[in-house]
Amino acid sequence: MAARMKDIASDLGVSLMTVSKALRNHSDISEVTRKRVLKRARELGYQPDFVARSLAMRRTYMVGLVIPDLMHSFFAEVAKGAASRLEPQGYQIVISNSEENAETEARQIAALLARKVDGLIIASAQPTGRAEPFRRLRASKAKFVLVDRLPPGLNAHYVGCDDEVIGEMATEHLVKLGRRRIAHLRGPEIRTGVGRLQGYLRVLERRKIGAPAQCVVRAAASDSTGYEAMRQLLRVEPLPDAVFAYNDPVAAGAIRATLDAGLGVPDDIAIIGSGNVHYSDLLRVPLSTIDQNSHCIGETAAELLMKCIESKVPLKPEQVFITPRVVVRESTRRNRVSDD
Repeated sequence: MAARMKDIASDLGVSLMTVSKALRNHSDISEVTRKRVLKRARELGYQPDFVARSLAMRRTYMVGLVIPDLMHSFFAEVAKGAASRLEPQGYQIVISNSEENAETEARQIAALLARKVDGLIIASAQPTGRAEPFRRLRASKAKFVLVDRLPPGLNAHYVGCDDEVIGEMATEHLVKLGRRRIAHLRGPEIRTGVGRLQGYLRVLERRKIGAPAQCVVRAAASDSTGYEAMRQLLRVEPLPDAVFAYNDPVAAGAIRATLDAGLGVPDDIAIIGSGNVHYSDLLRVPLSTIDQNSHCIGETAAELLMKCIESKVPLKPEQVFITPRVVVRESTRRNRVSDD
């Protein structure tokens, strides 16, 4: 007969509730007791009955994670961070890939809710200003936390960085190198793309540096679009001497296009991205970037979602902004410094 929680409790002389909490890594249980319970559970070959627990608790212990790009290591790190907090508490994560498509995202959210997930973590592909889907989601009493992307004017749980600050930090870094013809490979019409563009423009205005329209080129979010967008920039006269790319994949494509054109990075054109993805330091020219601490975003979002799930009343929306930092590598090596 399969081992039961009551068998573990009887063997150790503790209550059934103590065993339950220890198996769920509950904070009420001491580390010594937790280790005793887990050791005895392994010895008995105990396997939790998730169906019975779901029926008893009226919860599925499943969390949906909706992200726009499974191949982007930024979102992979968000997922790892979320898992590091959710899985020890007994939650299973169901990951959906929206392919940066708002309609696909809406269908995936509906499917996850139909599976009775306890909550959702969403990096949304909805266009800037389109907050209505999340207002409807909140009205349905679904528990969710947005990460990385927050539609303007939406009062919802959110964890991420301020994208205007990211744009400002990246552009200011290039200005301090002495660069004055600074271009931007901008992202899609979502909050991250719009915010980073606004931060870029704000620094140029503050520094009284011109920003010709041809120096802002749409590059979507991938290395291939970054490559093609950079080729377009390389036809601009005078040639830009620096580029702030919407994210690291776009920046990687920009570096490849610049080198293919026979130009040097950073000597001819300094390039900085955003995201600090895993391969950024392994490129032909290691990439300077804005580190958004994606693992921390995932951890914090998971903790916030669990608070929402555990609470018997709706929680006031909480927005947590993670502080980004500049990571300097060879693509913006300091060869000229300005204090203007």
